[in-house]
Amino acid sequence: MYSWRSSRPRRPRTAAALLAAAALLVSACSSGGSADTGEPAAEAALAALPQATPSALSAYYGQKLSWRSCGVPGFQCATMRAPLDYDRPDGGDVRLAVARKKATGKGKPLGSLLVNPGGPGGSAIEYLQQYAGIGYPAQVRARYDMVAVDPRGVARSEPVECLDGWQMDAYTQTDTTPDDKGETGQLVGAYTKFAQGCRQHSAKLLRHVSTVEAARDMDILRAALGESKLTYVGASYGTFLGATYAGLFPGRVGRMVLDGAMDPTLSARRLNLDQTAGFETAFRSFAKDCVRQRDCPLGRKGTTPAQVGRNLSAFFRKLDAHPIPTGDTDGRKLGEALATTGVIAAMYDEESWGQLRDALSSAMKENDGAGLLVLSDSYYERDGDGRYSNLMFANAAVNCLDLPAAFAGPKDVEKALPAFEKASPVFGAGLAWASLNCAYWPVKPTGGPHRIQAKGAAPIVVVGTTRDPATPYRWAQSLSRQLTSSRLLTYVGDGHTAYGRGSTCIDSAIDTYLLRGTPPAKGKRC
Repeated sequence: MYSWRSSRPRRPRTAAALLAAAALLVSACSSGGSADTGEPAAEAALAALPQATPSALSAYYGQKLSWRSCGVPGFQCATMRAPLDYDRPDGGDVRLAVARKKATGKGKPLGSLLVNPGGPGGSAIEYLQQYAGIGYPAQVRARYDMVAVDPRGVARSEPVECLDGWQMDAYTQTDTTPDDKGETGQLVGAYTKFAQGCRQHSAKLLRHVSTVEAARDMDILRAALGESKLTYVGASYGTFLGATYAGLFPGRVGRMVLDGAMDPTLSARRLNLDQTAGFETAFRSFAKDCVRQRDCPLGRKGTTPAQVGRNLSAFFRKLDAHPIPTGDTDGRKLGEALATTGVIAAMYDEESWGQLRDALSSAMKENDGAGLLVLSDSYYERDGDGRYSNLMFANAAVNCLDLPAAFAGPKDVEKALPAFEKASPVFGAGLAWASLNCAYWPVKPTGGPHRIQAKGAAPIVVVGTTRDPATPYRWAQSLSRQLTSSRLLTYVGDGHTAYGRGSTCIDSAIDTYLLRGTPPAKGKRC
């Protein structure tokens, strides 16, 4: 399935992968909900940790960060220690990479602002250095030290490793809409090989990359930064990470923005199904826009979104039978799997719709799949030399630990296909089969669906976009109802997340909150 990342700093930036991110996120301390029915958890709630720091963790909370230059002008880096296992703090450390850009403007300093772009698996340090540290509003950067930490298992923080570049090339091309038992077996084999690779290369770490553990790491960072409260902006999956922190440490919440919110009460299957419907909503917006453009390859003016979808599905079927050339030096052709990833990648940001039209035109009219391959490679973070970042590996590792698998095996997927295809005639089958991968994960999940109330926390701003493909608006509504101190800020529009994406109304409301502590008015819509 696709996971949750902000669409910045690179475009298009999606939120994870058809094969690698199948189990949806949400960690917990109790099981709640049902993976079979997909119903929300009604009784389970994330419990706050004791306010006093346990003596066994005092060395971690008392550490001082040694800042150094890290090659990017204006930024400093440090390494922070956290226990590998919070239940056994004397059992070894994980080393977490931290970066910051000091506030340089006039006015009273407001302390540290921690940012996270989502994922799980997205590099917060990369996000800070390429976007937040230079692209957040000047008045925010002037008053705050901008800070990021790569969560455990991600990027610079002891990254989870699974497959090499050649193996990932094969993995990303695996057919996720199997037509027979043979193709189903190939898909199961791909998931199994991926899981075995993760166990081979990262067995010790795989048991300790949950969202709860990453949230606890954030509290150690808060202390190491000398802050009594955590000020935080999380996008996409970063909202679940931030909400988890608030649930564990409600008294230490400062100003917190959760943009593109997750709903922690849902099972993996329900999350996948909701997200499938979200992609359909985004695709229909794209389809309506596409047929108004002269270069739309999927239909002319007056063509309905449903017919645009049928035209795209027909194109995918052709690619399934006969992949087309891409000019790739490694010989990759564009089949249905890579094409689907490329299309979904562009759904995260309407600014990518023009690029998608061009890519589809080249593929459908000129038999050239290069444009869609570029979109897919950007999504998977594959560079020109065939190397992949660890995004897909960390994404699966966190997801499969945070929630029980959506499906136990292929027969479960087959039973669920009608519901997924109803949610999205274009993407439903592929996303249903993509929800199977955690069934073969080598580590049992430690979390489950739950509510997060964070009783006693300072006001928390939850942001939802009405036509968000990856984190449907109703998730933001649900999280806002759970958090006892939340204010829901609504953006009526397209794309994934809202802050810093062109809405003066949204940006002004969040900037005012971060700078003055005044949350948006109840029910505010932009």
